[in-house]
Amino acid sequence: MNHILLAEDDLRLANLIAKFLGQNGFQVSVLHQGDTVVDFINNNSPDLIILDVMLPKLDGFAICRQIRNSYIHPIIFLTAKDSDFDHVLGLEIGADDYIIKPVEPYVLLARINMLLRRKKHSAQISIEHLSFGQLYIHKTSRKVSLFAETIELTSHEFELLWLLASNAGKPQSREYIHEQMIDREYDGLDRSVDVRISRLRKKLGDCTKNPNRIITVWGKGYLFNSSAWEESNVH
Repeated sequence: MNHILLAEDDLRLANLIAKFLGQNGFQVSVLHQGDTVVDFINNNSPDLIILDVMLPKLDGFAICRQIRNSYIHPIIFLTAKDSDFDHVLGLEIGADDYIIKPVEPYVLLARINMLLRRKKHSAQISIEHLSFGQLYIHKTSRKVSLFAETIELTSHEFELLWLLASNAGKPQSREYIHEQMIDREYDGLDRSVDVRISRLRKKLGDCTKNPNRIITVWGKGYLFNSSAWEESNVH
């Protein structure tokens, strides 16, 4: 389920949009003041952001300027101003799209789906390797090295590592991992994901009692900790 952040100070409009997107399969978080948005993004890394231009305390343009260098996912502006200046400025500072109020729900949904598809397709084409400190993962050759030493992984272990690492910093639920790895719906009882996580941790030298490379986030799943692969983190 993709996570969308909606930053909109019109409470009625925000509730309508959040309800509509929720009915169409999205997890939606809503903020009403601009000064709370940047911290939320840094802590939660939503898959897409919908920003009202005229937010109180910090406007949408200022937020976009602050996050664009570090936030890699799509940004859509909502604006009540139908002027070329607003549109050009929004796109120049890093927005992916803009929608003029009043919002047509199905137009917004179509734009969101288009941007998410485009991002997924682009990622599939461009990402061939991932590196985090001393950890290097190459997708095509399926080679993994840690501190310049090759780590031998089974095919399933590599797929699990790639799934977690390519979503670094975002918890992946047991249900999602199970469906992706085993290609069937999770029944709530199967512990094969936990077993695979445990084996992967051991091969990557993670601490078994208190892991900090692949972290268990209670109630949410497993999280790949991108900052835990430096020399100082060897156990």
